[in-house]
Amino acid sequence: MKFRIILFVIVLMTKLNARSQIINVESARMQSDTVGWMGSFGAAFSITKNTSQIFGAYADAHIQYKTSNDQGIWMILGNLNFLKVAKSRFVSDGMAHLRYNKKVNEWLRWEFFGQFQNNDITQIDSRILAGTGPRFKLMKLPTFRLYAAILFMYEREKEATIPIVRHSDVRNSSYISFTWLPKDYLEMISTTYFQPRLSQFNDFRILNQISFKVKATPHFSLSVKWNYLHDKAPAGTAPKTVYNFATGFTYDL
Repeated sequence: MKFRIILFVIVLMTKLNARSQIINVESARMQSDTVGWMGSFGAAFSITKNTSQIFGAYADAHIQYKTSNDQGIWMILGNLNFLKVAKSRFVSDGMAHLRYNKKVNEWLRWEFFGQFQNNDITQIDSRILAGTGPRFKLMKLPTFRLYAAILFMYEREKEATIPIVRHSDVRNSSYISFTWLPKDYLEMISTTYFQPRLSQFNDFRILNQISFKVKATPHFSLSVKWNYLHDKAPAGTAPKTVYNFATGFTYDL
């Protein structure tokens, strides 16, 4: 089982393509007391409106490893998109993300992360980033959890423009997230990110993602996701605001 999970993610991540400019790690976290390996993969169909009307499909995969003493959690995420723009042009994009979460105490964890992504629609040829910072557990009830984080990251970006434009920036990457579990088979996660550039605070990105999952069987779930991204200074002529609505399924291994 571990070999199949790892192989699936490695194959997927070698495509090196990003579903959006900001990856929502909170929606990918697996809450479990079980140590060792966990994983999932999913697929969906979507409709997106930015510069054009876009129809498409995507696949994603996730593996997570919790150490035996519950002091650390490793996460590897990857996704791959195939999109049809209007009636004539196909676009692909994707992401590879690695994160380590270290437990400090019951309400504080310290995170380290790295990521590669590209996105033809938002005119990002490549974006490589690495960062770190604290993540706080603000509330944990049987049916409701609330978290916040204040992270900092170094970002190198190459725009898919002519002439080619390159950036090297330091950004804050703060977020607040809540999970609502009204029933055993229902889950809602909402996360809002704020990513200003430290040297020019009015150059910022805001992402809000809401995901809703309905568990049909112990391994199979139906999902609905909403993404909203506003980039104050996008690459090239890319739109400042992009939104996405998707529905599909997830299979938990």
